[in-house]
Amino acid sequence: MSTKKNLVRVTIMNEEYSIRSDATPEHTRAVAAYLEDAVRRVLETGSVVETHRATILAALQITAELFEARDGSDITHRLQGLSAEVRRLLPPTRRGEPAASLD
Repeated sequence: MSTKKNLVRVTIMNEEYSIRSDATPEHTRAVAAYLEDAVRRVLETGSVVETHRATILAALQITAELFEARDGSDITHRLQGLSAEVRRLLPPTRRGEPAASLD
């Protein structure tokens, strides 16, 4: 089965790019806008004036955000697993399950 690729033209820092992606055009534009905002924030610091260097620094910041989000997701999974283990050790009435009948 082939997936239709969308061709979207975006402008980042006054440069036009044609992006072919499985994502919706709206998603691709949102990603491009996010990158451009990140580059502009780096440029606004005044410590970097070259756009290509600002783009690299912005990409590093975005990658750090991704890693932090992944770490948070990993912690959530670990906590859910720990919660399931603790729940298993509790008496049935404390687990939110009905108590077993002695009939």
